Amino acid sequence: QVQLVESGGGLVQPGDSLRLSCAVSGLTFSAYYMGWFRQASGKEREFVAAIHQNGRYTSYSNSVRGRFTITRDNDKNTLYLQMNSLKPEDTAVYYCAITIRSYFSTARSDYDYWGQGTQVTVSS
Repeated sequence: QVQLVESGGGLVQPGDSLRLSCAVSGLTFSAYYMGWFRQASGKEREFVAAIHQNGRYTSYSNSVRGRFTITRDNDKNTLYLQMNSLKPEDTAVYYCAITIRSYFSTARSDYDYWGQGTQVTVSS
């Protein structure tokens, strides 16, 4: 059974940083592209970032490029999202996801396994 468990969310002020983690079990973690998505209240789930199996190649949405960094530790079966210079518009539930496709994708429909999400709230 594939499981993805996010952690690290919380309430922060604008300009602060947070690091999200996603612990994965039930499959060979290093074999899959992975991604982060987010969903703000009343909005559709949107792509944030993705990472190649080996961790060397990444992709970001325009809204977070330069502020967020996606990484992975294949020895620990864990995906990370370092979020710096947070803005109120970054407030959302953040989800990690796995795709069985061997290419970068920003489409929610291309991802096959999802975590339960972790809330990030940026407010003064």
